[in-house]
Amino acid sequence: PSNGNIPDRFALLQNYPNPFNPTTTIRYDLPFVGRVSLKVFDILGREVRTVVNEVQDAGFKSVKFDASGLASGVYLYHVDVSGSGGSFRQSRKLILLR
Repeated sequence: PSNGNIPDRFALLQNYPNPFNPTTTIRYDLPFVGRVSLKVFDILGREVRTVVNEVQDAGFKSVKFDASGLASGVYLYHVDVSGSGGSFRQSRKLILLR
């Protein structure tokens, strides 16, 4: 059960706005303290940016992604979380339009 400040499950939400230029917001829900890695990859699977790479407290998270310098196209953002409460991995697609 959630107390309102701590989510009861992991979630990686769709970025907004999407399509975007040049910044978008990525939100995710973290039900326990964990090491969070949030990276953006091009459609060929090459890492283009690390957005988050740190231990974070549980809660509802929001991070801005600035795609300045990247070409228009489809990208994937991938979150990988590990901690005492378990692990979580999920990817979603984002679209950068110049």
